[in-house]
Amino acid sequence: MNHSSSMADLSATLAPESLRQRLAALPRDARDTLFLLAVIAWVLLPQASHTPWWTSAFAASLLLWRGQLAWKAAPLPGRMVLAGLLLVAVAATWATHRTLVGRDAGVTLVVLLLALKTLELRARRDAMVVFFLGFFALLSNFFHSQSPLMALAMIAGLVGLLTALVNAHMTAGKPPLLQALRTAALLTLCGAPVMLALFMFFPRMAPLWGVASADLAGRSGLSENMRVGEVASLALDDSVALRLRFLTPGGTAPPAAALYFRGPVLAHFDGRNWSAWQADPAASALEMPQLRVSGEPLRYEMLIEPSKRRWLTLLDAARDAPQLPEGASVGRARMGGELQWITQRPITDVLRVHAQSHTQFQYGPREATPELQRYLQLPPEGSPGGNPRTRALGQQLLASMAGPRYTPALVQKALERLRSGGYVYTLEPGVVDALHTADDFWFDSKQGFCEHIASAFAVLMRSMGVPARIVTGYQGGERNAVDGYWTVRNSDAHAWAEVWVAGQGWTRVDPTAAVSPARVGQFQRLQAPRGALASAMGNLVDTGTLQALRAFWEAANHRWNQWVINYTQSRQLHLLQGLGLQSPDWTDLLRLLGASLGTLALLWLLWARMTRPRPDAWSQLLGEARARLQRSGIAAGPATSARAMALQVQARWQTTHEPWARAMGQWLLDMEKLRYAPRPQPDCVAELASLRRRWRQLRALPWPPATQACADKPDVNPPAAAGLHSSATS
Repeated sequence: MNHSSSMADLSATLAPESLRQRLAALPRDARDTLFLLAVIAWVLLPQASHTPWWTSAFAASLLLWRGQLAWKAAPLPGRMVLAGLLLVAVAATWATHRTLVGRDAGVTLVVLLLALKTLELRARRDAMVVFFLGFFALLSNFFHSQSPLMALAMIAGLVGLLTALVNAHMTAGKPPLLQALRTAALLTLCGAPVMLALFMFFPRMAPLWGVASADLAGRSGLSENMRVGEVASLALDDSVALRLRFLTPGGTAPPAAALYFRGPVLAHFDGRNWSAWQADPAASALEMPQLRVSGEPLRYEMLIEPSKRRWLTLLDAARDAPQLPEGASVGRARMGGELQWITQRPITDVLRVHAQSHTQFQYGPREATPELQRYLQLPPEGSPGGNPRTRALGQQLLASMAGPRYTPALVQKALERLRSGGYVYTLEPGVVDALHTADDFWFDSKQGFCEHIASAFAVLMRSMGVPARIVTGYQGGERNAVDGYWTVRNSDAHAWAEVWVAGQGWTRVDPTAAVSPARVGQFQRLQAPRGALASAMGNLVDTGTLQALRAFWEAANHRWNQWVINYTQSRQLHLLQGLGLQSPDWTDLLRLLGASLGTLALLWLLWARMTRPRPDAWSQLLGEARARLQRSGIAAGPATSARAMALQVQARWQTTHEPWARAMGQWLLDMEKLRYAPRPQPDCVAELASLRRRWRQLRALPWPPATQACADKPDVNPPAAAGLHSSATS
């Protein structure tokens, strides 16, 4: 029986209604502290995925500790405890980052210092420090993400911090948080036009931050090196790599087999790792004019997502330099010796590119040159990575050729083996333990994703004396039906081969298409296994709806990147040109900004004057009478009631102007009666109209002049009287 009673009491204590009652009964300091801690936790939550794990754990522990102290009204820790925690935070930051300066170490310190400062909330000065640290921590979230979701989350955090700031200045009583929230929301709305004007017209500088790069090992995407056989499974990364819109009539795209976006070219092979040759500026300059194009070019606009790389993955092949935004942080773009366009500095922000490419082209020397010998390089026979069985296979294919050993025929021999040899395109080939990765693919596992297939094919071509190399980039994409842009994802990352053909130059060969034609020709991708959450969502919502929602979200995110993130100085100047300015510069931006802010200030002044509190009709009527009586010598300040003025009138003019004094005194008493006697609203309106008519009649009568005694009597409240007169006449 007692056990049941205790359980019932515990349930009642944990009930939501009991929790609300407990929160309502908390002192104001405790309630305000808990609200501020909740806002700080919201602001710091996005940092959990970007700061070291111990940082989030340490900050969460401090906030929970501070919340417990506020809930129980316990004393705050002493200075020695705080000093020890500060030393631990600084030492841990140093141990993790090996520095206390820089972006990552700085953000870690800001998170820890903000959480530590909450343990020192003893005075308003401490609260101000917490508020400003909170605003700084809020801004630091944009170091890692500038997405629309992050912007919405930080707007909510901004309103929360402003609510706490407004609440801290409400010193009397226990005002509801909803009142402070309304004030904070109004302040945010009032500041929105200023924010918009600053965003539109403040001269743009180079980006203050970039997006942190992610480790692409074990995930789809581009890399400077391609290590074959060391990744057991490939996790498809569906994040967007680039978006593009074709500027041809109707925005039509080229055929599926032509959508190759060129990235790094890998030519050096050490048995397992493919990498690029060291750039030779002289050789690059000689190779650049060897691009031969035909047909009309495809013009397109591309938005490349931040990658912290210098590659411009343009549609293969771009002859002319792409147009980059004026003042872009990446600097200029130049073509390397292998049709690859690169920028001076890494891409750390969404980059808009206008380019044109020719899908029909020939590239490279038509006749054999000594430079081609390096594209025959293989590890020595008998060494790790020598792939002896692949070399033997190449000799067999050469021996099987009845006629001349033309390169196209050798390529077809290798592709025919891929088509008919039982080879499989898979995302889970397993780790290749063998030293000879090409041998493992051709003879043992017979499975892999595009890098296995391209690597084995290139090794086979080189073993037959055909210069070959690997090109990495993206292949395919999907059209967003909402905004018409083509979306290329990191899951579209691809590797193919190029072989040198006499009389033509370098020719693209995609051996993956021989194993899995749908991978290239029909934009079909292997699907990684879905997690529990994705499976549950798939059971609740059909696939078509999910794809439509994703298309809508990506279109909205593209607009955000286009109009907000990628709003550069060149776009500002284009805006001024659209407003009619010829050859605008940053000084025109400042002038327009000043004019915008001045106009906003004037509009706010007019709005404040129009919305200022005005006295009601009864107060206006009594104020008019008060001002007239003051001129006649009655000491009537703003706090003088109607009855007090009636008594003064009766005392001063009862004997000399008895009828007028009696009428005036009665009118004042009726005014008081109307104000304080309860009655229906229609009666009040009618009586006020009657009193207004009586006042006009009294004002028309001859008023008694101020007596000598009244004139000599000092004014008991001249400033108030003068102020009242000014208010009434205005």
